[in-house]
Amino acid sequence: MQFYDVIATRRSIRAYRDQSVADDVLLRILEAVRLAPSAANRQPWHWYVIRDATLRRQLFPTERHAWVAAAPVIVVGCSQPNDAWVRSYDGKNHADIDVAIAMEHLVLAATAEGLGSCWICAFDPLPIRQVLGLPDQQVPVAITPLGYPAGDPGARIRKAFDEIISWR
Repeated sequence: MQFYDVIATRRSIRAYRDQSVADDVLLRILEAVRLAPSAANRQPWHWYVIRDATLRRQLFPTERHAWVAAAPVIVVGCSQPNDAWVRSYDGKNHADIDVAIAMEHLVLAATAEGLGSCWICAFDPLPIRQVLGLPDQQVPVAITPLGYPAGDPGARIRKAFDEIISWR
């Protein structure tokens, strides 16, 4: 798939087929994460790949999020703020931004591999931290299920170009 086709076809998938993701496919996606840029090349992140069904259900035990637990893989992206580049002018820590960039690499690579994903930030970090046994220096920032889409999510609505772009 060509790069711009990947961007155009990526969707938030909330239903997955009961089909495992092959190791080689998952490794290619994770390599895209590893190669993502970060401020000052600090790479202030750690990634958890959860394939175990019991652990997936522990991470997302409610009916509201059962669709997440049903995916064959869940990836949790954690920032490590103590390892991140900090802008000297205002003290802005870029750990979360760096994780976001890498997560976007992940969802685009997943799309290129024919997998669906759904970027999730609406979660309580405390249960994630407890279930995964995260060390204090790691902060869960973004999560995505990965799997083969169970259906076609259809078109997405986007704002018009002139609503979001200003030329100066």
